[in-house]
Amino acid sequence: MSGLKRVTQTMPKLVKDALIKEGLESAYEDRPPYQRNDYLMWINNAKKDDTKERRLKKMLGELKQGNGYMGMKWCA
Repeated sequence: MSGLKRVTQTMPKLVKDALIKEGLESAYEDRPPYQRNDYLMWINNAKKDDTKERRLKKMLGELKQGNGYMGMKWCA
């Protein structure tokens, strides 16, 4: 994810497993690098596991719908 101004985040197993389970790997990869990184930072920075799960569910829902990004409208 070169060109990003923020620290590049690593994908936790929790996220990778959820993307595979939901069949959303390509929807995730189709997003711009900044969005993928922001999603991971948002999830990685959660202190509580239930917060991580809630954020992950939000990301998965937005990927399924294809028209949202962190609560904002977005289209490819």
